[in-house]
Amino acid sequence: MVPATNGPSFPDPFRHDRSFNSTFWNAILATALFRCWHLLIFFGAWSTIISVISHNIKDLGIASTLLTVLGTVLGFVISYRTTSSFERYNEGRRYWSQIVFATRTMSRLIWFHVPESMDLGPDMSGEENKVRVLIEKKTVLNLIDAFSVAVKHYLRGETDIYYEDLYHTTKYLPSYALPAGLPSSGDLTSDLPSPKSVSFQQQQLVQRHSTNDRRPRSYSGGRNRREPASSAPDLPLPATTPGQGGTDVEKLEHLDLPKPSRTSKSDSSIHGRSMVTLGEAELLPARDPPRYSYFDLFPFSLLVKFLTKRGKKLKGKKAALLRAKLHQSTVTQNLPLEISLYISSYIAALQNRKAIDAATTSNLILALNNLVDALTGLERILTTPIPYSYSVHLWAVTLVYCFFLPFQLWPTLKFLTIPGTIMASFIFFGFLVAGEEIENPFGYDKNDLDMDHFTNEIIRQELAAISATSSPDPKNWVFSSVNNRFINPHGSGARNSTPEEWVGRGMGHLQAALSGHDEGR
Repeated sequence: MVPATNGPSFPDPFRHDRSFNSTFWNAILATALFRCWHLLIFFGAWSTIISVISHNIKDLGIASTLLTVLGTVLGFVISYRTTSSFERYNEGRRYWSQIVFATRTMSRLIWFHVPESMDLGPDMSGEENKVRVLIEKKTVLNLIDAFSVAVKHYLRGETDIYYEDLYHTTKYLPSYALPAGLPSSGDLTSDLPSPKSVSFQQQQLVQRHSTNDRRPRSYSGGRNRREPASSAPDLPLPATTPGQGGTDVEKLEHLDLPKPSRTSKSDSSIHGRSMVTLGEAELLPARDPPRYSYFDLFPFSLLVKFLTKRGKKLKGKKAALLRAKLHQSTVTQNLPLEISLYISSYIAALQNRKAIDAATTSNLILALNNLVDALTGLERILTTPIPYSYSVHLWAVTLVYCFFLPFQLWPTLKFLTIPGTIMASFIFFGFLVAGEEIENPFGYDKNDLDMDHFTNEIIRQELAAISATSSPDPKNWVFSSVNNRFINPHGSGARNSTPEEWVGRGMGHLQAALSGHDEGR
């Protein structure tokens, strides 16, 4: 095989493209030290106070019995907590491997096993038939890519489709009124959409153009995903239904939306649902992590839930995650599941056209089932956290243990109590914060799963490579003159003979060569 000179390079998650200083700083940020340094400072100061008082004023030392008994129990409990979190992390990685596997299987079956032409109508020329089939196949491959990207945003609580890596692969799909399997965050930095966002522009548009029907309306072309769950769902017919889909969309007149979105003039309804056709929309970046804040640090983090429930718009990752969980009034639709429905409609259309055999159909359905199974498993991980009472009790016991640790260490260690307390606190709290970080491995933390790498560097580049050329014909590569060592490719001393030369010699010489009695000399 001739190596490709153009195209995506092989994704290597271990490559080092940054400078040493940048790599070293990122390594420090990824450690548990960065997440519990404030606790180490507190207990270092506390142990210093106890040591100074015990040395100069009164000996505050106590027996170390509790140090031995509680230390052993606490170590086992923290170990179990960390192990449980790592199991969730490992399970999340396994489900993403399943998505990659199903994506590879489905894209291979669609691109290679779906014929280049099929019965699409009696009045269609052969060339048009092939072009339409190729457009269908490429669009479905784009949907397979969009599925993984939609799962990534869905797990992060990022609603709507207005992201650079998602919008153009899903904007043409009529929207199903499906409930969300997860509560959404809307905008992670605000409870309301930004005035510059497309969602905000659409909401203002609905307020200006609303009729006597006061129910919130969901959008198909623009796919506004902020319809309350209490509204009566009007399911659209699949795009493959005769007379539905693109023909209705093409009849829509455009709407005038505020810049920078360029659209034009009125709205229309499809199956009782309003649709907005968007032009060049202002899109959010594919990766948009919330900023770190002092509210992510203990003990300020204890106030996040109290203040957020009372309407305070706090900054930080913890507050953003809590807003996502509390954002129950706005239920977004399950975009990955919607995409799976449209992929399934394509498989059903292939069945109706009798374009593929039963084995190919079964494998396509199996690959699609693997995608949905992975989505369901990822939802289960995200919606089943470690019980709150267990986490609170573990933190409380660890705090009490480290609080009384200097009193028990002073009689034997004296001023070494200070570094001893800091080291013990780092061990216990380090495991606690590491376990909490990997408990939800789908966010933007340094140790979370690199879902952007899965979607952009693996799935997207592989799909682009597969669809870059049509299905190769074996006669073009099997009978290549370069294939001159197929008899004994790893042996030495054999004569190089092209396939055409072996064809000229006949079956007898070929079978003798395969059995090792004739090397073609």
